[in-house]
Amino acid sequence: MEHKYEQVKCMIIGSGPAGYTAAIYAARADLKPVLYTGLTTGGQLTQTTDVENYPGYPDGIMGTDMMENFRKQAVRFGTDIRNGIITEIDFSTIPYKVTTEDNVTILCDSVIISTGATAKWLGLESEKKYSGGGVSACATCDGFFFKGQDVAIVGAGDTAAEEATHLAKLCRKVYMLVRKGELKASRAMVHKINATPNIEILYNTETKEILGNDLVVTGVSLFNNLTNTTKVLDISGFFVAIGHHPNTEVFKKWINMDREGYIQTVPGSTSTNIPGVFCCGDAQDRIYRQAVTAAGSGCMAALDCERFLLGIVQEESI
Repeated sequence: MEHKYEQVKCMIIGSGPAGYTAAIYAARADLKPVLYTGLTTGGQLTQTTDVENYPGYPDGIMGTDMMENFRKQAVRFGTDIRNGIITEIDFSTIPYKVTTEDNVTILCDSVIISTGATAKWLGLESEKKYSGGGVSACATCDGFFFKGQDVAIVGAGDTAAEEATHLAKLCRKVYMLVRKGELKASRAMVHKINATPNIEILYNTETKEILGNDLVVTGVSLFNNLTNTTKVLDISGFFVAIGHHPNTEVFKKWINMDREGYIQTVPGSTSTNIPGVFCCGDAQDRIYRQAVTAAGSGCMAALDCERFLLGIVQEESI
């Protein structure tokens, strides 16, 4: 297959709130950005239903509709949006080389990484079936929809504990499903969980199946691996909090990451260890993981990128 080359000033890898916001700012700065969407165009928000916690939408908005609005705004200012994925990276020298699945190598003066993170799931077919119908991987995003109801959350770490306490403020009852005989959360979070009366921890408990009426969740079938017994809980919401996996594997050779694969940026900026390569959104945010924080960091990345490119221009003009 013939290898094709082209050159761009600003390459954005990944869509979603971070990537599209970076594209809006970069395009308005006349950086003529090219954006590759990745496997999930629009990111994780396209896999949810109502978004009610993003400022400016008092009546809420569907996740797919919000991301389509982001995309249209990026296109309006001149972003070249392309469906596809990046399969190979070479950050050894500027211009950096980014190769697509179609064997096109793009020479980039700068790169903004906004590939996001993917929630880890249990792997049950019923998770997929009831996604958006009671199954969620974000209690902060979706907990409000289950106000006054009974819900369950799977997980044993700090994230699960934090989300369980968040749900406890909204829901009548929160069942915390823990596969082993103890929580992995910090001592402070364990104390907080134990001090919350409407959280019940079910240890040695595994989820066999999420139950429903073909539209929404109505319960969950559980297996106790200590007593070898099963039981069913009547719930309307099922939350999975067993972690996220950042979509950063293709950058591993070049970019500094933590042990879980989240890209490390310079504090107070979106700069990585490679000059002219920036990262925003959930690919570098293991704490907040919200659409609004992702969008904010996308803005930061575009501004950092613009300053970097201006610096190159200034140096070349001296």
